[in-house]
Amino acid sequence: MSSESEEQPHEAGSWKLSAAICAVIIAAAGSLAFVTFNTEPTAQKEGATKKTPMLVDVLEVTTGKHRPHIQATGVVRAAVDVQLQPQVSGRVVEISEAFVPGGFVKKGELLVRLENADFRNTLAQRQSALEEIEAELAIEKGRQDLARSEYKYLDKELAPEKKKLLLREPQLESLQGRIKGARATVAQARLDLKRTTIEAPFDAHILQRTANVGSQLGPSTSVGRLVGLDAYWVAIDVPLSKLRWITLPNLERGEQGATVHIRNPRVWEKDQSREAHLVSLVGSLDNDTRMARILAEVKDPMARGEALKDQPPLILGEFVEVSIQGREVDHAVKLSRDYLRDRDTVWVMAEDKLSVREVEVAFQDADFAYITAGLKDGDKIVTTNISTPVDGEPLRLKPKKQEAAMNTAGGER
Repeated sequence: MSSESEEQPHEAGSWKLSAAICAVIIAAAGSLAFVTFNTEPTAQKEGATKKTPMLVDVLEVTTGKHRPHIQATGVVRAAVDVQLQPQVSGRVVEISEAFVPGGFVKKGELLVRLENADFRNTLAQRQSALEEIEAELAIEKGRQDLARSEYKYLDKELAPEKKKLLLREPQLESLQGRIKGARATVAQARLDLKRTTIEAPFDAHILQRTANVGSQLGPSTSVGRLVGLDAYWVAIDVPLSKLRWITLPNLERGEQGATVHIRNPRVWEKDQSREAHLVSLVGSLDNDTRMARILAEVKDPMARGEALKDQPPLILGEFVEVSIQGREVDHAVKLSRDYLRDRDTVWVMAEDKLSVREVEVAFQDADFAYITAGLKDGDKIVTTNISTPVDGEPLRLKPKKQEAAMNTAGGER
């Protein structure tokens, strides 16, 4: 009995101890959970709001004088283009071997000869008539000498009208008039005979021949088409808004028109081009495009000279690309058009932040924008594309390109 009563108090003490230990463990776990759940969200929030500066490339710009280039297209035309026609009628008896389509002839070179027998006969007849009148004039002068002698022996003063009749002055004036007419007919006959040989009026390229041996020609009949070799024109269409940037020639001041470079990349070699100069502004707009038309002159278009032997010849009717040197833009930044953003803005890195800056664009050509306000020397233009640019956004330079960016002129070729 005594041993059972001793075991009951011992079991009760063990149970109380176990309960106390469990309570301590539960309290510790609860405290740890409380601390964990209250500190973790704060740490995540701080990480989400931290902003890292965007890596960008920049280029440093400078202001200066620049000449834009106006890109356009043009069509090659002949500066001198004639349909050659004879001035007298006749049958073709000879044609020069050089007078063929595609041939080249020098000024004064024979192209076509007409039958001239009738013209030689006419010249001979008119020369004979002139000689007869000259003989009559010689006889009349002898008669005048005789009349003067008779008048001297008469020793009497006559009225002026009677004196003229006595001295045969009307007869002399009549013969002198007839001689002038006869000499004119001889000159015309000689000219008509000369015109039976049709010569090249200038150094020419033959485009067409419409006469052959045996053809009967007249003053309204075409012999062929010739174009001058000294120069061709390139007719260029440009927007009216760009005319003020183009220098036209001023003959009074002796100023030459703007330089024009001509290329045909579809046909010519990559490095081939021809140089021309503007010569005039056509005083009307194109009916279809409503654009202004200007003419550029190309010397030696067929590249026959030694200096142009490696250059391509121009072909009439050929479509070409032209680059016109524009007027000088002073105090401007020449910037690639890729870096001109929406609504004429430019991204500038200033104090390690993005500055979306409005600029004034004086002119844009095919590759560059010429900015005259909004930028200054030393400004760093952001060249990296930013999907959503925000003014004041922090920036930092890409390490590998930082030094190179400081030494690069903005947009220069």
